[in-house]
Amino acid sequence: MPRQTQLFIIICILGAMVSTVSAAEKTTSQLVETIRAVGPEGKGHVAAQKASLALANAPVADIPVILAGMDQANALATNWLRIAVDTVAQKAIRRGDSLPQKSLEQFLQNTSHSPRGRRTAYELLLQVDSGAEARYVPTFMQDPSLELRFDAVATALEAAAALAGDEAKHGEALKAYADAFDAARDVKQIKSAAEKIKKLGGEVKLSDHFGFIRHWHLIGPFDNREKGGFDVVYPPEKEVQFDARYDGSEGEQVGWIETTTDDDFGIVDLNKVLAKHKGAICYAVAEFDAESAGEVDLRLGCINANKLWLNGKLLNTNNVYHAGMEIDQYVVRGQLKQGKNVIVLKIAQNEQEESWAQRWQFQLRVCDAIGTAVLAKNRAQ
Repeated sequence: MPRQTQLFIIICILGAMVSTVSAAEKTTSQLVETIRAVGPEGKGHVAAQKASLALANAPVADIPVILAGMDQANALATNWLRIAVDTVAQKAIRRGDSLPQKSLEQFLQNTSHSPRGRRTAYELLLQVDSGAEARYVPTFMQDPSLELRFDAVATALEAAAALAGDEAKHGEALKAYADAFDAARDVKQIKSAAEKIKKLGGEVKLSDHFGFIRHWHLIGPFDNREKGGFDVVYPPEKEVQFDARYDGSEGEQVGWIETTTDDDFGIVDLNKVLAKHKGAICYAVAEFDAESAGEVDLRLGCINANKLWLNGKLLNTNNVYHAGMEIDQYVVRGQLKQGKNVIVLKIAQNEQEESWAQRWQFQLRVCDAIGTAVLAKNRAQ
């Protein structure tokens, strides 16, 4: 091997050793911040990789510091940090060392930390404390972490089912299911609890629990032949006047129609309200009287192409037809004003003739970031 090549290899090895030593000399907090700086398209990836290797050798007592690094971290950084935590913890367990149980408990109980970090802390506690599940799960019923709340609701549903098996405990079972229903944010758990409550003779209002808007003003059809109307600015995008009439797509004047859906999940079937139209656009408007100002989620389910505005601001646009529909299909953040807010939807139907392409419908709910309903003062009763 030529001498110059040997020298180059030695320099590279020494450089790598220096980099490793430098990373090892950094504090846990510094290494965490390096990982938090990682971004898309390889940004900070090399530095984060070195920091991750060094962080794997952090003292076990520093696990809460690494977990705290997940607060407001992006998904990539969070994954790096989770790997580091697991590595440090498993090394400690293999050595026979104790995990910092008290610090992990304090971290778990602090709901200001990220849900992912708190979930990780909980899973570590389960490994070293056989009583952790029974002690903590009941406290998660109103937790801001959806994963922890899911566990609590699942346990509550099991307890309610056990009560329901005893006719003498009918009232207790009904209350237990109602408590689980109130706490649930997972769609399947909500449906399950509601079904059990109804079976026991109780009542639930699914639309209010989710925050679905049931009362709408509709107008249409406007022209969308050959899907050409999606970006056409029809009058309802410029003004909302419920006594106005406009030229529709079929040569007739169209006016606003009020409708209130009785569907538990807030589905508005435009084929039923407006009659079946193809190559058509409908506008749906809801006036939302907010108790207070604040940021909310607007969560739309729609099988047709759609646009969504809140108080005149375009929040979302999806030029997609018949690709399925589900609760919370499209989620955007919006700012409510105290008092009257105006939500406008544009729902576009194409001209496909297949049987599966005939639906023209939508559902929309308003809630907070974890799915708790934000209800309008003027909602349909």
